[in-house]
Amino acid sequence: MEKRIVVVGAGYAGILTAKKLAKKFKKHEDVSVTIIDKNPFHTMLTELHEVAANRVDEDSIKISLKKVFAGRKVDIKLDTVTTIDYDKKAVVGNQETYQYDILVMSAGSKPTFYGVPGAEEYSHQLWSYEDAVELREHIHNMFRKASCEPDATNRKKMLTFYVVGAGFTGVEMVGELAEYVPFLCEKYDIEKSEVTMYNVDGLSRPIPNLPEKLSNKVTRRLEKMGVKLLLNTTVSAIGADFIELKNGDKIDHHEASTIIWAAGIQSSDITQASGEKLELNRGGRIQVDTYLRSTKDENVYVVGDNMYYIPEGEERPVPQMVENAEQSAATAANNIFCAITGIGEMKEYKPSFHGVMVCIGGRYGVAHVGLPNHMFSLPSFLAMFAKHFINIVYFIQVLGWNKIFSYIKHEFFTIRNCRSFVGGHFSNRTPSFLLVPLRVWLGAIWLFEGIMKIVEGWFTSPKLTGFFGGANAWYDSILNATAGGASDAVTAATGAAATAPVADAVSSATGVVADAANTVAGAIGHVLINFDFLGIFRVIFVSGKELAESTISDFAFKLDVPFMNWFIDKLILPSDTVQLVMQIFIVVAEILIGLALIGGLFTTPASGVSLALQFMFVCSTGLYLSTFWMIFAGIAVLIGAGRTIGLDYYAMPALKKGWKRLLIVRKLYIYND
Repeated sequence: MEKRIVVVGAGYAGILTAKKLAKKFKKHEDVSVTIIDKNPFHTMLTELHEVAANRVDEDSIKISLKKVFAGRKVDIKLDTVTTIDYDKKAVVGNQETYQYDILVMSAGSKPTFYGVPGAEEYSHQLWSYEDAVELREHIHNMFRKASCEPDATNRKKMLTFYVVGAGFTGVEMVGELAEYVPFLCEKYDIEKSEVTMYNVDGLSRPIPNLPEKLSNKVTRRLEKMGVKLLLNTTVSAIGADFIELKNGDKIDHHEASTIIWAAGIQSSDITQASGEKLELNRGGRIQVDTYLRSTKDENVYVVGDNMYYIPEGEERPVPQMVENAEQSAATAANNIFCAITGIGEMKEYKPSFHGVMVCIGGRYGVAHVGLPNHMFSLPSFLAMFAKHFINIVYFIQVLGWNKIFSYIKHEFFTIRNCRSFVGGHFSNRTPSFLLVPLRVWLGAIWLFEGIMKIVEGWFTSPKLTGFFGGANAWYDSILNATAGGASDAVTAATGAAATAPVADAVSSATGVVADAANTVAGAIGHVLINFDFLGIFRVIFVSGKELAESTISDFAFKLDVPFMNWFIDKLILPSDTVQLVMQIFIVVAEILIGLALIGGLFTTPASGVSLALQFMFVCSTGLYLSTFWMIFAGIAVLIGAGRTIGLDYYAMPALKKGWKRLLIVRKLYIYND
């Protein structure tokens, strides 16, 4: 008989639980997994402030559910759940009714207004994709209208912003706004001194989850950005264009066109409605046992924000944050699998949280991280780095490479107004058509190199003994600073002559003997760097002449790698056949790279192979500095250079479209949008 698992909500916990269940039951045809959400996408709630203050595009915080569950046995239902009948094991939505054997409650949270009159009706919330987009447009409209408003009182009201709540959401929102205000002022020709921003909270310091020292850093940063903190202050009422604040027994009336509510959350309506059958605790959260089952119904598992659970040895319930969603999803999925199949053992939920961090705009952050009993604070740069790293770890679980690439692009490569902790160094854009001459010239050089090797006989006789031997003798003569290097080179030449056909041997020997003759002069060359790194490789940088007489063509660089030397000496040089195969590979690769770069077709793989060949040369024969430009040119044209005046303009969209049709590609998320 089929077992039906229904997951209510596609938030952080719901989406991870459904993915883990799909993986565990992928070979169980008698088990189905259904996830229900009112939106066809998963929203990155922790990044809403970035959209609201226009740091990133709104699409950056949306993740399509079809993409997430592509190739997985998860049935996605776009529906709004209205009621849950726990007796009949039925989830009732606007579109249909879903029977279940196991129910996973992950319906998320909503803002709580603590009974403040007008708060829900007149404030802007920040708890959904729509909230963030609407707030961004409202902020723009306030500046746009203020720039044309002649009345000073109305203008001041339009440029006054209150953010209620100095927890994570409130601080990140007001910090993002404060960072964005200077750009809006410049755009609409408004003096920054006309804009007033307040952060209101009833507690004595912002983000009380942090140690007091870090809270003080948050305070100083916000004040430096022009935010006025109103602490130990509560909200009495909110209207269409005012807010009333209470400090002690005093209530003050303030006019403002923008009040943003970020003062706390409670469980969603559908979760709180479960109180008739399930045990609820503070904030409408469902009480669970150590296996994350409802204490009143063993067929109901609860994860993420909806669960109320106090771990053994703790005094407070688990926090409503992403790390709890991730860990509870794994435990619930394991226990559901055990309950249905009888395989394995159910695990108690023993969360281990690794700290908290908060971003105050895109350039500054604080973090208190580590292991449960060994927490430490991070400086701003590392805190921001940790924040992005943790987001990437989450994205790996949800949408793999696809979302990682998208996230890095939005946060670093297309970031607006340099609002990143690394500034705008990675977001400055150069017109790609300027790379066309470089791409074509690099391709022409590779094509020329390949053709010349054919002329030199690389397709007909082994050349690598002289090719590598002469180079090694040249370096040895300079490093040893003796004429002994000459005899080594002559020996190498003799070896080349002995293993080649007569005509080719004469040519090979002549070339290498010429190199050998030069080693005597090489003895007067100059060693700039000769550094051995733990026996793994040696960095060699030399000039073939005295420094005063040297030009850029006389300087050479080599990474002397013992493994590479062994590979060449033992596997390539002893066999003429292997040498010829290697030579043909090099020549064909050089010609194909050249043609690809000239035509702008498959530019990225061509540039990648170009860099690989250059690295191989650096580790075998070394490179003259005069040819080092080819390495940097390969890096410059690595991404997108073929889409301007190149065949990639036509080929890549078609290939990309066909690539995304492959089920395995969608399942592994190895594509870019």
